[in-house]
Amino acid sequence: MTTAELTRSLSLRIGRIDRVWIAIALVFAALALLAPAQVPESARFAVDALIHIAPYLAVSVAVAAFARASGLDHQIGRAFSGNAAQAILLAAAFGALSPFCSCGVVPIIAGLLGAGVPLAPVMAFWLASPLMDPEMFILMLPVMGLEFTVAKMVAAFSIGAVSGFATHMLVKGGAFSDALRPQLTKSCGCSGTSALKNEKIVWAFWKDRERRAAFGGEARTTGLFLLKWLALAFVIESLMVSYVPADKIATYLGGGEWWTVPAAILVGVPSYLNGYAAIPLVGGLMDLGMAPAAGLAFMIAGGITSIPASMAVFALVRGGVFTWYLALGLLGSLAAAYGFTLYLAISA
Repeated sequence: MTTAELTRSLSLRIGRIDRVWIAIALVFAALALLAPAQVPESARFAVDALIHIAPYLAVSVAVAAFARASGLDHQIGRAFSGNAAQAILLAAAFGALSPFCSCGVVPIIAGLLGAGVPLAPVMAFWLASPLMDPEMFILMLPVMGLEFTVAKMVAAFSIGAVSGFATHMLVKGGAFSDALRPQLTKSCGCSGTSALKNEKIVWAFWKDRERRAAFGGEARTTGLFLLKWLALAFVIESLMVSYVPADKIATYLGGGEWWTVPAAILVGVPSYLNGYAAIPLVGGLMDLGMAPAAGLAFMIAGGITSIPASMAVFALVRGGVFTWYLALGLLGSLAAAYGFTLYLAISA
């Protein structure tokens, strides 16, 4: 075999390897050269993070696979595809009450978009879901107080609803005609509203061989898809934690200066502290003088635009939808924080 043939064969083999796994390998190769001590730290961090989120992802993947195999996704799609205003408000409310985190909701979103659900209610659900759930509400009460907790719940619903209506207006104007990436649209085997079939839900799907195969295929595809992207995201996050500690940066976000809220959003954007881990951190910082509005901005921005969540969104939808998602998250964080500031000033 000539050198050219060997090079071509090697290139073909490398081409078959998923680019995300290659990226992870390159990150660890760079660390091995530049910071060898960080290699086991990053590996341990990523594995621990994946283990922590595994139960939530397993449930969400199972739900998505069940919806696909039973035909439930089409019925959900029909429920979210009726009156636009009603569907958006329902999606925002359901998102604010659902127990899914920003990453765990991804397979549900993929199933909804694949079933032909319009982007507007999906966006409303997507943005509201990671910001609040019943368990988080209960845990926040003793740490943050009723006022702050209710403000975050209202912000979750409001951001979802406003984002849904804004998306609806853009879609009516011709934007975002195809949200899913091409490979995901193909794997779903459907596109657009043609997927909204009026078929009967088969709850006992395991009795049908084709539906069992559909369940297994959907679970395997979605699970591997999330695993690779979250693995890369957590490896990157491990570097942030090691070299840019969020708690030390957030310490400087106290006071009432004009830049406090934007700075809190910039800190919250890459940080995966949107859920329960953010509660004691932000609560402690507020006790030390951090402005409540900055704390709210930090938690909301982290919930919507954290690196793991953003990478999952990036892998799922086209570039225009991804950019719009980030813009809605940032603007929503800013609006919620300043709205909370105005409320505190009026009620003082």
